[in-house]
Amino acid sequence: MSFDDYGSDVLAGNWRTRGTLTSAECEAVPGLVVEEVSTGWVGAVVGIETRMVQLEDRRGKVRVFPLGPGFHVEGKPVILVVPGATAAPVRKKTASGSFAVDNAPARVARASRILVEGRHDAELVEKVWGDDLRIEGVVVEYLGGIDDLSGLIAEYEPSSRRRIGVLVDHLVPGSKESRIADAVRRGPHGKNVLVVGHPFIDIWQAVRPERVGIAQWPQIPRSIEWKKGICASFGWPHEEQADIARAWQAILGRVRNYTDLEPALLGRVEELIDFVTGIPED
Repeated sequence: MSFDDYGSDVLAGNWRTRGTLTSAECEAVPGLVVEEVSTGWVGAVVGIETRMVQLEDRRGKVRVFPLGPGFHVEGKPVILVVPGATAAPVRKKTASGSFAVDNAPARVARASRILVEGRHDAELVEKVWGDDLRIEGVVVEYLGGIDDLSGLIAEYEPSSRRRIGVLVDHLVPGSKESRIADAVRRGPHGKNVLVVGHPFIDIWQAVRPERVGIAQWPQIPRSIEWKKGICASFGWPHEEQADIARAWQAILGRVRNYTDLEPALLGRVEELIDFVTGIPED
């Protein structure tokens, strides 16, 4: 799965006829993500009023444009019309941005697995990619830490039919996490295991800061436990583990779909899904 919010170059090909004869009518239904070509504004339909359409971008800003030609949906030119004026269907999407499959039963779990460091990582992956993972039959498990990652992976007995994907926090050059990941790659199971990571100290940082009402995530001194420092900076209780759990649920509750996450996480999760599903089944 890949994402291209802006489609193809609007000046490519015969631009003088783009948006006219080649455009199809499309209902401006709530939630439909479109691009207004002349400005490049990308947003979801949030309202219709007097032949105008309201588009909200991923930052929550709303702009109003006239209905009609001059829009792209999935990179293709369309003529936006009032809902009900045409029967053209608009396919629903999952929170990860892929097309939803209605009434699809969960698939029998594959032998392959995706492993993440902690409960919060697993909950975020489930919220955004859960629908896709159930259709693919991929189980996500959390490890509670990766200090003995080589030993943990060995217990899964990876093989060409049983791939293991691992998502690691704070996987940056020179870190403890990078040394652990390198050891796994050089180990006996390296060819059947993919270890990838994001640069954030904790999965909380993978949520775009504007979704929690800040311009950027605070810098926390190393002498302070990071999650407690974040809670303190927000003025939230942070003395007990239950306080940390409530803080995470508040943050997780602000995540609507993939657009609320940083690209550095999105690409890595998609890479893991492709790796563990990219083998033929008997």
